[in-house]
Amino acid sequence: MSRSAATLVGFTAILMWALLALMTAASGAVPPFQLAAMTFFIGGLIGAATWPFRKGAMASLRQGWPVWLVGVGGLFGYHFVYFSAIRAAPPVEVSLIAYLWPLFLVLFSALLPGERIRPHHVLGVVLGLLGAVVIITGGRGLSIFSGIGTGQLLAFGCPLIWSGYSVLSRRFGDVSTDVVAGFCLVTACLAALCHVAFETTVWPQDGLQWAAILGLGLLPVGAAFYSWDYGVKHGDIMVLGAASYASPLLSTLVLVSTGFAPLTWPVVIACLLITLGAVIAAKDMLFKRSSAT
Repeated sequence: MSRSAATLVGFTAILMWALLALMTAASGAVPPFQLAAMTFFIGGLIGAATWPFRKGAMASLRQGWPVWLVGVGGLFGYHFVYFSAIRAAPPVEVSLIAYLWPLFLVLFSALLPGERIRPHHVLGVVLGLLGAVVIITGGRGLSIFSGIGTGQLLAFGCPLIWSGYSVLSRRFGDVSTDVVAGFCLVTACLAALCHVAFETTVWPQDGLQWAAILGLGLLPVGAAFYSWDYGVKHGDIMVLGAASYASPLLSTLVLVSTGFAPLTWPVVIACLLITLGAVIAAKDMLFKRSSAT
């Protein structure tokens, strides 16, 4: 598969993450760690279900501890820090800080062999960041911050963990994506332990809530991680970083189209900023494709 095709595979993860807010909202009052345990278990199962049909798939689990540390540390570490931050700070502030990860991803990826950060990568990711600020704050800007406290400090762990996980995954490019199923299953177990320690169990109340949890496990907390793993290992990681800002925008558009949120001018402005940023960051890939055509 070509580098451009692998980048497109990675982009499907961004599309699936756009469904995260809608499906989470539809899942009812299930506590965060319980929800993570349930959905990561489903996500791990969809990967493990393919092992018997592909030679060597299960053998991919035999990896050294650095691979497991990066994989489980990325998936579980991000969600543990995020949920902890949400408990200690306003969610909109946590979301803003967490969405620094595409910027860090572009910057950190410049340290990878064969990668080189260029001005249009930086411009694209900054435009995307501005769009994310607009979409998350509703156009109110950074004035919403109430100060730096424990929750905000914890939130800064989110972009560092996820960008670090994505870049380090590239360093393990020869490791099969099949191992992601193992990461998900271990993450589910750790999330279940956190649920028992910190939360009270609340089960879904109807079929719609169960369907939302199943959908989360199949797509945003399942297939998306397999697509992202393949994309960052074999695609253009800087383009994926800039394009990742489409996720909060697409998530808002999904909520608008389903009646969960109104269409406002900040949404339109964010759409323009994020789209422009993604196109600028991907200009090398787009130019090569058009030349080949």
